[in-house]
Amino acid sequence: MVSFRLRQSQLKPPMQQVTDWLEKLGMSEYAQRFADNDIDFSILGDLTDQDLKDLGVASLGHRRKILRAIAELRRPETTAAPPAAGRAPPSGPAPPSPPPTPRTPPRRQEAAGERRYLTVMFCDLVGSTGIAAQLDAEEWRDLLGAYLDAASAAVMEMGGDVTKKLGDGLMALFGYPLAHENDAERAARAALSIRRALADVNRKNAGIGKPELKTRIGLETGPVVVDATGEVYGDAPNTAARVQALAEPGSVLMTAQVQRQVAGLFVVEERGCHQLKGVPEPVTLFRLIRKRRRTPLRRASEQASSSDLACFQALVEQAINRRKQVARVSSLRLSRP
Repeated sequence: MVSFRLRQSQLKPPMQQVTDWLEKLGMSEYAQRFADNDIDFSILGDLTDQDLKDLGVASLGHRRKILRAIAELRRPETTAAPPAAGRAPPSGPAPPSPPPTPRTPPRRQEAAGERRYLTVMFCDLVGSTGIAAQLDAEEWRDLLGAYLDAASAAVMEMGGDVTKKLGDGLMALFGYPLAHENDAERAARAALSIRRALADVNRKNAGIGKPELKTRIGLETGPVVVDATGEVYGDAPNTAARVQALAEPGSVLMTAQVQRQVAGLFVVEERGCHQLKGVPEPVTLFRLIRKRRRTPLRRASEQASSSDLACFQALVEQAINRRKQVARVSSLRLSRP
């Protein structure tokens, strides 16, 4: 969880701090709902769009303002703290200010970036070039904007962060800047939400003759390094992009690593072991179908075991082929005069 310093007086009770904060935002009508659900500053940073809906913040504009204000709380303090309550300011001329201290270079860890274990989502629009050719430039802009807005809202609702918008696609992170225990589950839920949101967009556009939109989505989990600019380094983004490219139009694919973390929570379909470009070892993929109503632990464990077995068999086949190649080269050398 990302920590942040409070900008409220520490002398007030925790719930009163939240009440005063909401009043400054002009949203004091929600103070009692926050208090009834024991929302104080220690967990304020964990709230998502869906959490605010559950608290009764029905207005989308109000939810966005609250989330933006929470993001402001995470920024480090840049102004000097006010004098303590009950203490009079000193009288007389102000003492001379000390000379400015030279700025020290960033610590090695800060310069290198922050290590995180997170889930990466790649979402791409299928056949965008052909669709753009059918529409006027302004119509294509509006259609693409509606799709990206719907996809971004689905990601943010599950606590994810849209890191990049790449033309007709996007890359999202679950686990940065805020980390949750169930980031893989949140990513899977967001992928299903994108699919539902796009279906709504298509229904609205069908009546005015606009083409149907379909996406491909890929999910991968793994360790990465995120630098100060938000750039992500590691194998997970590359693997998620490769997985997305293998997905069928309108489908969501996840790796076995993601599937293990969400086993039993969703209905999935194993799609075999694949050798992805740039990935040294074979990867077993699963198609995400829908959220599971029940949690049959036996079936989930059997599913994870079958994926492990598929990858193990692929590794064994690779090892056998390598031994055959080595033996063939050795026999050629021995047969030479």
